[in-house]
Amino acid sequence: MTPYSNLEIQKYWDNFSERWAKYRKRRSYYWNSISKYCNYFIHPNSSILEVGCGHGDLLNTIKGKDKTGIDFSAKMIEAGRGRFPHIEFHQMAAEDITLQKQYDVIILSNIIGVLPDVQSVFVQLSKVSHDKTRVIVTYYNRMWEPFIRLAEFMGIKRKSPKQNWLSCSDIQNLLYLSGFESYKESRNMFLPYYVPLLSTFLNRFVSRLPLFNRMGLSQFIFARPIPETMATHQLSQKYSTSIIIPARNESGNIEDAIRRIPQFGKSIEIIYVEGNSTDDTWETIQAVQKKYAHSHNIKIMQQEGKGKGDAVRKGFEAASGDILMILDADLTVPPEDLSKFYNAIAMGKGEFINGVRLVYPMEKNAMRPLNTVGNHFFSKFFTYILERPIKDTLCGTKVMLKSDYEKLAANRKFFGEFDPFGDFDLLFGAYKLNLKIIDLPIRYRERKYGDTNISRFRHGVILLRMSMFATYKIKFW
Repeated sequence: MTPYSNLEIQKYWDNFSERWAKYRKRRSYYWNSISKYCNYFIHPNSSILEVGCGHGDLLNTIKGKDKTGIDFSAKMIEAGRGRFPHIEFHQMAAEDITLQKQYDVIILSNIIGVLPDVQSVFVQLSKVSHDKTRVIVTYYNRMWEPFIRLAEFMGIKRKSPKQNWLSCSDIQNLLYLSGFESYKESRNMFLPYYVPLLSTFLNRFVSRLPLFNRMGLSQFIFARPIPETMATHQLSQKYSTSIIIPARNESGNIEDAIRRIPQFGKSIEIIYVEGNSTDDTWETIQAVQKKYAHSHNIKIMQQEGKGKGDAVRKGFEAASGDILMILDADLTVPPEDLSKFYNAIAMGKGEFINGVRLVYPMEKNAMRPLNTVGNHFFSKFFTYILERPIKDTLCGTKVMLKSDYEKLAANRKFFGEFDPFGDFDLLFGAYKLNLKIIDLPIRYRERKYGDTNISRFRHGVILLRMSMFATYKIKFW
């Protein structure tokens, strides 16, 4: 019988069940940090499944309206039912999940190290997943193997069954082979025990800084089901789209936008939001709506507030499409490229499609030198904050599903509402919603009519302040 036998592992946990509650309580600082991090990305209305739940301590501490735990140890499940009667428990092997429902979030917390066949367990997750399910895998960082073995040798940590010391890339590969794609990873924690001041300093701040965050004890892998391939005719009829066009002093671009937007999806709704213009933009919008009433579904409105961010929120609230798109009225992002954004989100390539201007060469006067420097700075900064490559943060075109935006809007107070453009607001919100963010390169064009509405210094300071605030809310909470 090998050290990886399910029978031996089951016997180990059965024998340890009576002492588990006290053991976990003595090490609650470490376990609570895992619960807290998972909780950050879980919506209160989500259904949760934990595979290898033990007594259900993690399930008891995280948000969710419907919680289920499975474990192959009968004694663990029995103890869990006694301690947490509001949680649904099932004695069940992770290699043979027989539940008849699908969950919004599936958590595997520190169990993959003792599984005889990790891939076979990951394959089972498809039975209880829908296309929007999120899988969260937590496990020790492989770099900590010698320290953990030393802690077990010294009696500081309970001696565990022989571990699969899997790297982050190992876990991601096993998920991919099982039908899931990893879209984000994170690490934190240097000191797994509570020492006043020192634990907070090391774990909350130092372990989350660049470079140091590669060495954290706890690693988290986020994954989702790989989207199914879709035929062209299915793709073209999958979603309706609302295109929001905020316009301030853009009279010369209004009709050109209508002429250049291509046809895609089931239907297209175009929403102009005029914003305190000093030229005849509003009159032009009204005239264009009448001129194209026979061929286009055009809504028009004027914002009461100020700034592009306010205009975008007003347009999104009025939108009826399944997909929400933003097209700046200066048309520096070619309207012809909007079909690429539709295809990306409809095919499931990502759930938040972020336009990128910094890949292809730009036209000569498309972006001023100082703006280019600022955009590259925020690109690097956001890559660190959002834990995935973000090439451009301030491209005006961003795309997401309306159903996701409604959740984002409900949670907007978490980051605040002082973003004048709305770009950071949407990116931060997409991260908090645990969406897969994908960059889509476009060719950035020179403005042909009017002047920019951006004040590079005043707005730059506001954006920097918001970035620092978001860093605290995302990294150092």
